[in-house]
Amino acid sequence: MSTFHQIVDPLNGPLALSALLSALPLLLLFVMLGIFRTKAWKAAVASLVLSIALAILVWQMPPGQALSATAEGAFYGVFPILWILINALWVYKLTVATRWFGVLGDTIRSISADLRILAILIAFCFGALLEALAGFGAPVAITAAMLVAAGMKPLKSAMVALLANTAPVAFGAMASPVIALSGVTGIPLATVSAMAGRQTPFLALIVPLLLVFIVDGKRGVRQTWPAAVVGGVVFAIVQFLTSNFFTVELTDVLASIVAIAAVLLLLRVWQPAAPLDTHATEPLVESVHAQQGGASAHDGGSSSAASGASGESRPGDGSTGVGRPGTREIWMAVAPYLVIIAVFSLSQVPVVKAWLTAVGGFSFRWPALDVVDPSGKQAGSQIMRFDHLKATGTLLLISGLITLAVYRIPFGRAVRIYGDTLKVLRWTILTVSAVLALSFVMNLSGQTGTLGIALASAGGIFALLSPLLGWIGVALTGSDTSSNSLFGQLQVTAAAHTGLSPVLMAATNSSAGVLGKMLSLQNLAVAAAAVGLDGSESTLFRRLLGWSLGLLVVLTALVLLQTGVLSWMVP
Repeated sequence: MSTFHQIVDPLNGPLALSALLSALPLLLLFVMLGIFRTKAWKAAVASLVLSIALAILVWQMPPGQALSATAEGAFYGVFPILWILINALWVYKLTVATRWFGVLGDTIRSISADLRILAILIAFCFGALLEALAGFGAPVAITAAMLVAAGMKPLKSAMVALLANTAPVAFGAMASPVIALSGVTGIPLATVSAMAGRQTPFLALIVPLLLVFIVDGKRGVRQTWPAAVVGGVVFAIVQFLTSNFFTVELTDVLASIVAIAAVLLLLRVWQPAAPLDTHATEPLVESVHAQQGGASAHDGGSSSAASGASGESRPGDGSTGVGRPGTREIWMAVAPYLVIIAVFSLSQVPVVKAWLTAVGGFSFRWPALDVVDPSGKQAGSQIMRFDHLKATGTLLLISGLITLAVYRIPFGRAVRIYGDTLKVLRWTILTVSAVLALSFVMNLSGQTGTLGIALASAGGIFALLSPLLGWIGVALTGSDTSSNSLFGQLQVTAAAHTGLSPVLMAATNSSAGVLGKMLSLQNLAVAAAAVGLDGSESTLFRRLLGWSLGLLVVLTALVLLQTGVLSWMVP
Protein backbone atom coordinates (compact mmCIF):
# COMPACT_ATOMS: atom_id res chain seq x y z
CA MET A 1 0.00 0.00 0.00
CA SER A 2 1.45 3.34 -1.06
CA THR A 3 1.36 6.35 1.22
CA PHE A 4 -1.28 8.94 0.38
CA HIS A 5 -0.10 12.54 0.72
CA GLN A 6 -2.95 14.98 1.32
CA ILE A 7 -3.19 17.89 -1.13
CA VAL A 8 -4.14 21.37 0.06
CA ASP A 9 -5.05 22.79 -3.36
CA PRO A 10 -5.97 19.94 -5.71
CA LEU A 11 -7.13 22.33 -8.47
CA ASN A 12 -3.81 24.25 -8.51
CA GLY A 13 -5.76 27.47 -8.71
CA PRO A 14 -7.42 29.88 -6.29
CA LEU A 15 -7.62 28.14 -2.91
CA ALA A 16 -11.15 29.45 -2.50
CA LEU A 17 -12.27 27.34 -5.45
CA SER A 18 -10.85 24.16 -3.91
CA ALA A 19 -12.43 25.12 -0.58
CA LEU A 20 -15.82 25.57 -2.25
CA LEU A 21 -15.47 22.15 -3.83
CA SER A 22 -14.56 20.60 -0.46
CA ALA A 23 -17.66 22.16 1.09
CA LEU A 24 -20.03 20.61 -1.48
CA PRO A 25 -20.83 17.49 0.60
CA LEU A 26 -21.77 19.70 3.56
CA LEU A 27 -23.82 22.02 1.37
CA LEU A 28 -25.61 19.03 -0.16
CA LEU A 29 -26.35 17.69 3.32
CA PHE A 30 -27.83 20.97 4.54
CA VAL A 31 -29.77 21.66 1.32
CA MET A 32 -31.35 18.21 1.24
CA LEU A 33 -32.35 18.51 4.90
CA GLY A 34 -33.35 22.15 5.05
CA ILE A 35 -34.85 22.81 1.61
CA PHE A 36 -35.91 19.52 0.07
CA ARG A 37 -36.84 17.96 3.44
CA THR A 38 -35.20 14.69 2.49
CA LYS A 39 -35.07 11.90 5.03
CA ALA A 40 -31.91 12.14 7.11
CA TRP A 41 -30.42 8.81 6.05
CA LYS A 42 -30.86 9.62 2.36
CA ALA A 43 -29.18 13.03 2.79
CA ALA A 44 -26.32 11.45 4.73
CA VAL A 45 -25.73 8.67 2.20
CA ALA A 46 -25.88 11.10 -0.76
CA SER A 47 -23.36 13.42 0.88
CA LEU A 48 -21.09 10.48 1.69
CA VAL A 49 -21.15 9.26 -1.91
CA LEU A 50 -20.28 12.77 -3.15
CA SER A 51 -17.44 13.08 -0.66
CA ILE A 52 -15.97 9.70 -1.70
CA ALA A 53 -16.15 10.72 -5.36
CA LEU A 54 -14.38 14.03 -4.63
CA ALA A 55 -11.75 12.27 -2.52
CA ILE A 56 -10.88 9.86 -5.36
CA LEU A 57 -11.31 12.08 -8.43
CA VAL A 58 -10.17 15.48 -7.12
CA TRP A 59 -8.04 14.94 -4.00
CA GLN A 60 -6.47 11.83 -5.67
CA MET A 61 -6.99 9.52 -2.71
CA PRO A 62 -6.56 5.85 -3.67
CA PRO A 63 -9.99 4.18 -3.93
CA GLY A 64 -9.03 1.47 -1.45
CA GLN A 65 -8.02 4.02 1.18
CA ALA A 66 -11.15 6.07 0.54
CA LEU A 67 -13.30 3.00 1.19
CA SER A 68 -11.23 2.11 4.25
CA ALA A 69 -11.77 5.64 5.62
CA THR A 70 -15.49 5.17 5.00
CA ALA A 71 -15.48 1.92 6.95
CA GLU A 72 -13.52 3.46 9.82
CA GLY A 73 -15.96 6.36 10.09
CA ALA A 74 -18.94 3.99 10.05
CA PHE A 75 -17.29 1.88 12.76
CA TYR A 76 -16.71 4.99 14.90
CA GLY A 77 -20.36 5.86 14.39
CA VAL A 78 -21.34 2.49 15.82
CA PHE A 79 -18.74 2.54 18.58
CA PRO A 80 -18.76 4.65 20.65
CA ILE A 81 -21.60 6.92 19.44
CA LEU A 82 -24.42 4.51 18.57
CA TRP A 83 -23.33 2.20 21.37
CA ILE A 84 -24.19 5.08 23.70
CA LEU A 85 -27.50 5.93 22.05
CA ILE A 86 -28.75 2.35 21.82
CA ASN A 87 -28.10 1.63 25.49
CA ALA A 88 -29.39 5.01 26.69
CA LEU A 89 -32.65 4.49 24.82
CA TRP A 90 -32.84 0.89 26.08
CA VAL A 91 -32.63 2.08 29.69
CA TYR A 92 -35.41 4.55 28.95
CA LYS A 93 -37.57 1.90 27.31
CA LEU A 94 -37.10 -0.36 30.33
CA THR A 95 -38.83 2.31 32.40
CA VAL A 96 -41.57 2.70 29.78
CA ALA A 97 -42.19 -1.03 29.98
CA THR A 98 -43.09 -0.68 33.66
CA ARG A 99 -45.44 1.57 35.58
CA TRP A 100 -42.49 3.54 36.94
CA PHE A 101 -42.36 5.73 33.86
CA GLY A 102 -45.84 6.96 34.72
CA VAL A 103 -44.73 7.59 38.30
CA LEU A 104 -41.80 9.57 36.92
CA GLY A 105 -44.27 11.75 35.04
CA ASP A 106 -46.23 12.29 38.28
CA THR A 107 -43.01 13.12 40.11
CA ILE A 108 -41.91 15.61 37.48
CA ARG A 109 -45.28 17.33 37.51
CA SER A 110 -45.28 17.38 41.32
CA ILE A 111 -42.18 19.60 41.21
CA SER A 112 -44.02 22.03 39.00
CA ALA A 113 -47.11 21.82 36.84
CA ASP A 114 -45.53 24.35 34.51
CA LEU A 115 -43.92 23.00 31.34
CA ARG A 116 -41.73 26.09 31.11
CA ILE A 117 -40.20 25.38 34.52
CA LEU A 118 -39.77 21.73 33.59
CA ALA A 119 -37.92 22.76 30.44
CA ILE A 120 -35.38 24.57 32.64
CA LEU A 121 -35.07 21.81 35.23
CA ILE A 122 -35.07 18.80 32.92
CA ALA A 123 -33.61 19.95 29.60
CA PHE A 124 -31.14 22.54 30.87
CA CYS A 125 -30.14 21.52 34.40
CA PHE A 126 -30.58 17.73 34.40
CA GLY A 127 -29.52 17.55 30.77
CA ALA A 128 -26.27 19.29 31.72
CA LEU A 129 -25.66 16.65 34.39
CA LEU A 130 -26.20 13.87 31.87
CA GLU A 131 -23.90 15.68 29.44
CA ALA A 132 -21.23 15.86 32.12
CA LEU A 133 -21.50 12.13 32.81
CA ALA A 134 -22.23 10.67 29.39
CA GLY A 135 -22.52 13.06 26.45
CA PHE A 136 -22.67 11.82 22.85
CA GLY A 137 -26.46 12.10 22.47
CA ALA A 138 -27.50 10.48 25.76
CA PRO A 139 -28.68 13.79 27.34
CA VAL A 140 -30.85 14.61 24.33
CA ALA A 141 -32.39 11.15 24.22
CA ILE A 142 -33.19 11.00 27.93
CA THR A 143 -34.38 14.57 28.54
CA ALA A 144 -36.55 14.62 25.42
CA ALA A 145 -38.26 11.44 26.61
CA MET A 146 -38.70 12.87 30.11
CA LEU A 147 -40.32 16.02 28.72
CA VAL A 148 -42.76 13.89 26.74
CA ALA A 149 -43.51 12.01 29.96
CA ALA A 150 -44.30 15.35 31.60
CA GLY A 151 -46.84 16.15 28.90
CA MET A 152 -44.92 18.28 26.40
CA LYS A 153 -45.61 17.69 22.71
CA PRO A 154 -43.04 15.38 21.09
CA LEU A 155 -41.66 17.81 18.49
CA LYS A 156 -41.34 20.62 21.02
CA SER A 157 -39.69 18.23 23.48
CA ALA A 158 -37.07 17.36 20.88
CA MET A 159 -36.43 21.03 20.08
CA VAL A 160 -36.05 21.97 23.73
CA ALA A 161 -33.71 19.06 24.45
CA LEU A 162 -31.51 19.88 21.46
CA LEU A 163 -31.30 23.60 22.19
CA ALA A 164 -30.57 22.98 25.86
CA ASN A 165 -27.66 20.72 24.90
CA THR A 166 -25.33 23.65 24.16
CA ALA A 167 -23.82 25.46 27.15
CA PRO A 168 -22.56 22.31 28.93
CA VAL A 169 -21.10 20.55 25.86
CA ALA A 170 -17.58 22.03 25.95
CA PHE A 171 -17.09 20.39 29.38
CA GLY A 172 -19.26 17.35 28.67
CA ALA A 173 -18.29 13.69 29.11
CA MET A 174 -15.95 14.62 31.97
CA ALA A 175 -14.44 17.53 29.97
CA SER A 176 -13.45 15.33 27.02
CA PRO A 177 -13.68 18.19 24.45
CA VAL A 178 -11.26 20.54 26.22
CA ILE A 179 -8.97 17.65 27.16
CA ALA A 180 -8.81 16.68 23.47
CA LEU A 181 -8.24 20.33 22.55
CA SER A 182 -5.32 20.56 24.95
CA GLY A 183 -3.88 17.35 23.55
CA VAL A 184 -3.89 18.40 19.89
CA THR A 185 -2.76 22.00 20.45
CA GLY A 186 -0.22 21.58 23.24
CA ILE A 187 -1.87 24.35 25.24
CA PRO A 188 -2.00 23.44 28.95
CA LEU A 189 -5.38 22.02 29.98
CA ALA A 190 -5.79 24.59 32.76
CA THR A 191 -5.31 27.43 30.27
CA VAL A 192 -7.63 26.21 27.54
CA SER A 193 -10.34 25.21 30.04
CA ALA A 194 -10.10 28.62 31.72
CA MET A 195 -10.62 30.34 28.37
CA ALA A 196 -13.57 28.14 27.44
CA GLY A 197 -14.94 28.84 30.91
CA ARG A 198 -14.91 32.54 30.05
CA GLN A 199 -17.03 32.03 26.95
CA THR A 200 -19.63 29.28 27.44
CA PRO A 201 -21.12 30.81 30.64
CA PHE A 202 -22.50 33.61 28.44
CA LEU A 203 -24.48 30.97 26.56
CA ALA A 204 -25.79 29.61 29.85
CA LEU A 205 -27.25 33.05 30.61
CA ILE A 206 -29.26 33.03 27.37
CA VAL A 207 -30.30 29.42 26.75
CA PRO A 208 -32.85 29.00 29.63
CA LEU A 209 -34.69 32.12 28.42
CA LEU A 210 -34.78 30.71 24.89
CA LEU A 211 -36.18 27.42 26.18
CA VAL A 212 -39.16 29.05 27.86
CA PHE A 213 -39.68 31.18 24.74
CA ILE A 214 -39.86 28.03 22.58
CA VAL A 215 -42.32 26.45 25.01
CA ASP A 216 -44.61 29.45 25.48
CA GLY A 217 -43.41 32.45 23.50
CA LYS A 218 -43.14 35.95 24.94
CA ARG A 219 -45.67 35.12 27.64
CA GLY A 220 -43.41 32.32 28.83
CA VAL A 221 -40.44 34.66 29.17
CA ARG A 222 -42.53 37.30 30.91
CA GLN A 223 -44.02 34.88 33.43
CA THR A 224 -41.08 32.57 34.16
CA TRP A 225 -37.98 34.72 33.69
CA PRO A 226 -37.01 34.49 37.40
CA ALA A 227 -36.48 30.71 37.13
CA ALA A 228 -34.69 31.05 33.79
CA VAL A 229 -32.41 33.76 35.14
CA VAL A 230 -31.64 31.93 38.38
CA GLY A 231 -30.88 28.66 36.58
CA GLY A 232 -28.75 30.34 33.94
CA VAL A 233 -26.85 32.69 36.24
CA VAL A 234 -26.06 30.04 38.86
CA PHE A 235 -24.96 27.56 36.19
CA ALA A 236 -22.78 30.20 34.52
CA ILE A 237 -21.10 31.27 37.75
CA VAL A 238 -20.32 27.72 38.89
CA GLN A 239 -19.14 26.74 35.41
CA PHE A 240 -16.76 29.72 35.35
CA LEU A 241 -15.42 29.11 38.86
CA THR A 242 -14.93 25.37 38.43
CA SER A 243 -13.29 25.56 35.00
CA ASN A 244 -10.95 28.35 36.11
CA PHE A 245 -10.08 27.45 39.69
CA PHE A 246 -11.05 23.83 40.42
CA THR A 247 -11.13 20.45 38.65
CA VAL A 248 -12.10 20.86 35.01
CA GLU A 249 -13.55 17.33 34.76
CA LEU A 250 -16.25 18.22 37.31
CA THR A 251 -17.20 21.57 35.73
CA ASP A 252 -20.63 20.57 34.45
CA VAL A 253 -21.33 18.15 37.30
CA LEU A 254 -21.07 20.90 39.90
CA ALA A 255 -22.72 23.56 37.71
CA SER A 256 -25.77 21.40 36.98
CA ILE A 257 -26.28 20.18 40.55
CA VAL A 258 -26.01 23.67 42.03
CA ALA A 259 -28.31 25.07 39.33
CA ILE A 260 -30.94 22.40 40.07
CA ALA A 261 -30.76 23.21 43.79
CA ALA A 262 -31.04 26.93 43.12
CA VAL A 263 -34.15 26.58 40.94
CA LEU A 264 -35.81 24.22 43.43
CA LEU A 265 -35.11 26.67 46.27
CA LEU A 266 -36.59 29.48 44.17
CA LEU A 267 -39.76 27.45 43.59
CA ARG A 268 -40.27 27.27 47.36
CA VAL A 269 -40.78 31.03 47.52
CA TRP A 270 -41.96 31.83 43.98
CA GLN A 271 -44.25 30.26 41.40
CA PRO A 272 -45.43 31.52 38.00
CA ALA A 273 -48.66 33.44 38.28
CA ALA A 274 -50.34 31.42 35.52
CA PRO A 275 -48.76 27.94 35.13
CA LEU A 276 -48.75 26.35 31.69
CA ASP A 277 -50.70 23.19 32.53
CA THR A 278 -49.38 19.85 31.29
CA HIS A 279 -52.57 17.83 31.48
CA ALA A 280 -54.09 19.12 28.25
CA THR A 281 -51.33 17.39 26.32
CA GLU A 282 -51.34 14.05 28.13
CA PRO A 283 -53.08 12.17 25.27
CA LEU A 284 -50.00 12.97 23.18
CA VAL A 285 -47.93 10.95 25.64
CA GLU A 286 -49.95 7.85 24.86
CA SER A 287 -49.52 8.25 21.09
CA VAL A 288 -45.77 8.70 21.40
CA HIS A 289 -45.44 5.71 23.70
CA ALA A 290 -47.34 3.65 21.17
CA GLN A 291 -44.84 4.67 18.49
CA GLN A 292 -41.94 3.83 20.80
CA GLY A 293 -43.23 0.38 21.65
CA GLY A 294 -44.22 1.16 25.21
CA ALA A 295 -45.61 -1.48 27.56
CA SER A 296 -48.91 -3.08 26.75
CA ALA A 297 -50.92 -5.97 28.04
CA HIS A 298 -49.47 -8.52 25.65
CA ASP A 299 -45.86 -7.95 26.74
CA GLY A 300 -46.57 -8.39 30.40
CA GLY A 301 -46.35 -4.70 31.42
CA SER A 302 -48.20 -3.97 34.60
CA SER A 303 -49.58 -0.78 33.04
CA SER A 304 -48.84 1.65 30.26
CA ALA A 305 -46.76 4.74 30.85
CA ALA A 306 -49.76 6.92 30.24
CA SER A 307 -51.94 5.10 32.73
CA GLY A 308 -49.13 5.29 35.24
CA ALA A 309 -49.30 9.05 34.91
CA SER A 310 -53.04 9.21 35.36
CA GLY A 311 -52.79 9.77 39.08
CA GLU A 312 -55.13 6.95 40.05
CA SER A 313 -54.49 5.31 43.40
CA ARG A 314 -52.27 2.25 43.65
CA PRO A 315 -53.15 0.54 46.92
CA GLY A 316 -50.31 -0.78 48.98
CA ASP A 317 -47.47 0.80 47.02
CA GLY A 318 -47.13 4.05 48.90
CA SER A 319 -48.65 6.27 46.24
CA THR A 320 -50.61 9.27 47.40
CA GLY A 321 -53.04 8.78 44.51
CA VAL A 322 -53.27 12.45 43.65
CA GLY A 323 -50.46 14.96 43.28
CA ARG A 324 -47.00 14.11 44.55
CA PRO A 325 -46.25 10.36 44.67
CA GLY A 326 -45.03 8.75 47.87
CA THR A 327 -41.35 8.75 48.81
CA ARG A 328 -40.80 5.12 47.82
CA GLU A 329 -42.53 5.76 44.51
CA ILE A 330 -40.28 8.70 43.77
CA TRP A 331 -37.11 6.78 44.56
CA MET A 332 -38.21 3.91 42.33
CA ALA A 333 -39.17 6.28 39.49
CA VAL A 334 -35.80 8.02 39.45
CA ALA A 335 -33.82 4.85 40.21
CA PRO A 336 -32.46 4.36 36.65
CA TYR A 337 -31.07 7.90 36.59
CA LEU A 338 -29.57 7.53 40.06
CA VAL A 339 -28.00 4.27 38.91
CA ILE A 340 -26.54 6.03 35.85
CA ILE A 341 -25.08 8.80 38.00
CA ALA A 342 -23.62 6.29 40.47
CA VAL A 343 -22.10 4.06 37.77
CA PHE A 344 -20.52 6.97 35.90
CA SER A 345 -19.26 8.60 39.08
CA LEU A 346 -17.68 5.33 40.20
CA SER A 347 -16.02 4.94 36.80
CA GLN A 348 -14.24 8.27 37.33
CA VAL A 349 -12.59 7.20 40.59
CA PRO A 350 -8.88 7.20 39.67
CA VAL A 351 -8.24 3.59 40.71
CA VAL A 352 -11.34 2.29 38.92
CA LYS A 353 -10.68 4.44 35.85
CA ALA A 354 -7.09 3.19 35.62
CA TRP A 355 -8.23 -0.44 35.94
CA LEU A 356 -10.92 -0.05 33.27
CA THR A 357 -8.36 1.52 30.92
CA ALA A 358 -5.72 -1.14 31.53
CA VAL A 359 -8.00 -4.18 31.40
CA GLY A 360 -10.72 -3.05 29.05
CA GLY A 361 -9.05 -1.08 26.32
CA PHE A 362 -6.61 -1.36 23.45
CA SER A 363 -5.51 0.62 20.42
CA PHE A 364 -5.01 -0.61 16.87
CA ARG A 365 -4.14 0.87 13.52
CA TRP A 366 -7.04 0.87 11.09
CA PRO A 367 -6.19 -1.42 8.16
CA ALA A 368 -5.60 -0.23 4.59
CA LEU A 369 -4.88 3.37 5.60
CA ASP A 370 -1.57 5.21 5.25
CA VAL A 371 -2.20 8.94 5.11
CA VAL A 372 0.17 11.84 5.77
CA ASP A 373 -0.79 15.50 5.89
CA PRO A 374 0.73 18.15 3.57
CA SER A 375 3.63 18.65 6.01
CA GLY A 376 4.50 14.94 5.88
CA LYS A 377 3.19 14.02 9.34
CA GLN A 378 0.86 11.09 9.92
CA ALA A 379 -2.71 12.30 9.64
CA GLY A 380 -4.94 11.75 12.63
CA SER A 381 -7.80 9.26 12.97
CA GLN A 382 -5.75 6.27 11.74
CA ILE A 383 -5.28 4.83 15.23
CA MET A 384 -8.52 3.57 16.75
CA ARG A 385 -8.93 3.32 20.51
CA PHE A 386 -11.35 0.60 21.63
CA ASP A 387 -12.25 1.10 25.29
CA HIS A 388 -14.94 -1.52 25.55
CA LEU A 389 -15.21 -1.52 29.36
CA LYS A 390 -15.02 2.17 30.24
CA ALA A 391 -16.96 3.29 27.15
CA THR A 392 -20.01 5.41 27.92
CA GLY A 393 -22.26 2.92 26.12
CA THR A 394 -20.92 0.03 28.19
CA LEU A 395 -21.51 1.96 31.41
CA LEU A 396 -25.06 2.64 30.26
CA LEU A 397 -25.49 -1.08 29.51
CA ILE A 398 -24.31 -1.89 33.04
CA SER A 399 -26.75 0.71 34.37
CA GLY A 400 -29.51 -1.00 32.42
CA LEU A 401 -28.64 -4.41 33.86
CA ILE A 402 -28.77 -2.95 37.36
CA THR A 403 -32.13 -1.39 36.49
CA LEU A 404 -33.39 -4.87 35.55
CA ALA A 405 -32.63 -6.03 39.07
CA VAL A 406 -34.14 -2.95 40.70
CA TYR A 407 -37.35 -3.18 38.66
CA ARG A 408 -37.37 -7.01 38.67
CA ILE A 409 -37.77 -7.19 34.91
CA PRO A 410 -37.24 -10.72 33.51
CA PHE A 411 -34.06 -10.98 31.48
CA GLY A 412 -35.87 -12.45 28.47
CA ARG A 413 -38.23 -9.49 28.40
CA ALA A 414 -35.29 -7.10 28.62
CA VAL A 415 -33.71 -8.79 25.59
CA ARG A 416 -36.93 -8.36 23.62
CA ILE A 417 -37.01 -4.69 24.58
CA TYR A 418 -33.40 -4.35 23.41
CA GLY A 419 -34.36 -5.87 20.08
CA ASP A 420 -37.27 -3.46 19.82
CA THR A 421 -34.88 -0.60 20.55
CA LEU A 422 -32.64 -1.67 17.66
CA LYS A 423 -35.68 -1.83 15.39
CA VAL A 424 -36.78 1.66 16.38
CA LEU A 425 -33.27 3.00 15.74
CA ARG A 426 -32.60 1.19 12.45
CA TRP A 427 -32.71 4.36 10.30
CA THR A 428 -30.91 6.34 12.97
CA ILE A 429 -28.11 3.75 12.94
CA LEU A 430 -27.76 4.14 9.17
CA THR A 431 -27.85 7.94 9.42
CA VAL A 432 -25.21 8.23 12.14
CA SER A 433 -22.92 5.70 10.49
CA ALA A 434 -23.13 7.54 7.16
CA VAL A 435 -22.45 10.94 8.71
CA LEU A 436 -19.40 9.73 10.62
CA ALA A 437 -18.15 8.00 7.48
CA LEU A 438 -18.56 11.33 5.69
CA SER A 439 -16.56 13.06 8.41
CA PHE A 440 -13.68 10.57 8.20
CA VAL A 441 -13.54 10.65 4.40
CA MET A 442 -13.44 14.45 4.37
CA ASN A 443 -10.78 14.50 7.08
CA LEU A 444 -8.46 11.81 5.74
CA SER A 445 -8.77 12.81 2.07
CA GLY A 446 -7.77 16.40 2.88
CA GLN A 447 -11.11 18.03 2.06
CA THR A 448 -11.55 19.29 5.63
CA GLY A 449 -7.97 20.59 5.69
CA THR A 450 -8.49 22.49 2.45
CA LEU A 451 -11.61 24.13 3.82
CA GLY A 452 -9.95 25.02 7.12
CA ILE A 453 -6.78 26.44 5.55
CA ALA A 454 -8.86 28.56 3.18
CA LEU A 455 -10.69 30.05 6.14
CA ALA A 456 -7.41 30.58 7.99
CA SER A 457 -5.97 32.48 5.00
CA ALA A 458 -8.50 35.25 5.56
CA GLY A 459 -5.96 37.15 7.68
CA GLY A 460 -7.16 39.56 10.37
CA ILE A 461 -10.82 38.72 9.85
CA PHE A 462 -10.12 35.16 10.95
CA ALA A 463 -11.60 36.12 14.32
CA LEU A 464 -14.94 36.24 12.49
CA LEU A 465 -14.39 32.88 10.80
CA SER A 466 -12.91 30.98 13.76
CA PRO A 467 -16.31 30.45 15.47
CA LEU A 468 -17.79 29.38 12.12
CA LEU A 469 -15.07 26.77 11.73
CA GLY A 470 -15.85 25.25 15.12
CA TRP A 471 -19.57 25.38 14.35
CA ILE A 472 -19.06 23.53 11.05
CA GLY A 473 -16.90 20.93 12.79
CA VAL A 474 -19.56 19.98 15.32
CA ALA A 475 -22.43 20.26 12.83
CA LEU A 476 -20.56 17.73 10.71
CA THR A 477 -19.28 15.31 13.35
CA GLY A 478 -21.91 15.80 16.06
CA SER A 479 -19.11 15.92 18.62
CA ASP A 480 -17.25 18.87 20.13
CA THR A 481 -14.44 16.47 20.96
CA SER A 482 -14.14 15.41 17.33
CA SER A 483 -14.31 19.00 16.11
CA ASN A 484 -11.54 20.01 18.48
CA SER A 485 -9.42 17.11 17.27
CA LEU A 486 -10.18 18.10 13.68
CA PHE A 487 -9.66 21.86 13.79
CA GLY A 488 -7.90 22.62 17.09
CA GLN A 489 -4.35 22.74 15.74
CA LEU A 490 -5.54 24.58 12.64
CA GLN A 491 -7.05 27.29 14.82
CA VAL A 492 -3.78 27.71 16.71
CA THR A 493 -1.70 27.83 13.52
CA ALA A 494 -4.02 30.37 11.90
CA ALA A 495 -4.01 32.52 15.03
CA ALA A 496 -0.20 32.56 15.08
CA HIS A 497 -0.13 33.76 11.44
CA THR A 498 -2.75 36.45 11.95
CA GLY A 499 -1.53 37.92 15.23
CA LEU A 500 -4.47 36.62 17.27
CA SER A 501 -4.29 34.76 20.58
CA PRO A 502 -3.83 31.00 19.99
CA VAL A 503 -5.51 30.33 23.35
CA LEU A 504 -8.55 32.40 22.38
CA MET A 505 -8.94 30.84 18.95
CA ALA A 506 -8.47 27.29 20.25
CA ALA A 507 -11.10 27.76 22.95
CA THR A 508 -13.41 29.44 20.45
CA ASN A 509 -13.37 26.29 18.32
CA SER A 510 -14.88 24.41 21.26
CA SER A 511 -17.19 27.14 22.59
CA ALA A 512 -18.69 28.02 19.20
CA GLY A 513 -18.74 24.40 18.15
CA VAL A 514 -21.34 23.53 20.76
CA LEU A 515 -23.85 25.68 18.87
CA GLY A 516 -23.62 23.38 15.86
CA LYS A 517 -24.51 20.31 17.87
CA MET A 518 -28.26 20.93 17.71
CA LEU A 519 -28.03 20.75 13.89
CA SER A 520 -25.77 17.72 13.58
CA LEU A 521 -27.54 14.92 11.81
CA GLN A 522 -26.80 12.31 14.45
CA ASN A 523 -28.22 14.47 17.24
CA LEU A 524 -31.30 15.31 15.18
CA ALA A 525 -31.77 11.59 14.62
CA VAL A 526 -31.28 10.88 18.32
CA ALA A 527 -33.90 13.44 19.33
CA ALA A 528 -36.41 12.29 16.70
CA ALA A 529 -36.03 8.66 17.74
CA ALA A 530 -36.30 9.49 21.45
CA VAL A 531 -39.74 11.07 21.06
CA GLY A 532 -41.00 8.54 18.54
CA LEU A 533 -40.97 10.84 15.51
CA ASP A 534 -38.55 9.07 13.17
CA GLY A 535 -38.18 10.98 9.92
CA SER A 536 -38.73 14.43 11.46
CA GLU A 537 -35.03 15.35 11.34
CA SER A 538 -35.52 17.86 8.52
CA THR A 539 -38.33 19.58 10.43
CA LEU A 540 -36.16 19.86 13.53
CA PHE A 541 -33.28 21.15 11.39
CA ARG A 542 -35.36 23.97 9.90
CA ARG A 543 -36.83 25.01 13.23
CA LEU A 544 -33.48 25.07 15.02
CA LEU A 545 -31.32 26.59 12.28
CA GLY A 546 -32.24 30.18 13.18
CA TRP A 547 -31.56 29.65 16.89
CA SER A 548 -28.21 28.03 16.17
CA LEU A 549 -27.08 30.81 13.84
CA GLY A 550 -28.39 33.51 16.17
CA LEU A 551 -26.39 32.15 19.11
CA LEU A 552 -23.37 31.82 16.83
CA VAL A 553 -23.60 35.53 16.03
CA VAL A 554 -23.75 36.33 19.75
CA LEU A 555 -20.68 34.24 20.52
CA THR A 556 -18.81 35.64 17.52
CA ALA A 557 -19.46 39.15 18.86
CA LEU A 558 -18.04 38.06 22.23
CA VAL A 559 -14.93 36.63 20.54
CA LEU A 560 -14.38 39.89 18.65
CA LEU A 561 -14.62 41.82 21.91
CA GLN A 562 -12.16 39.40 23.50
CA THR A 563 -9.67 40.20 20.75
CA GLY A 564 -9.95 43.89 21.66
CA VAL A 565 -11.57 45.67 24.58
CA LEU A 566 -12.08 42.40 26.52
CA SER A 567 -8.61 41.01 25.81
CA TRP A 568 -8.01 41.01 29.57
CA MET A 569 -10.28 37.95 29.68
CA VAL A 570 -7.74 35.86 27.76
CA PRO A 571 -5.43 33.96 30.16
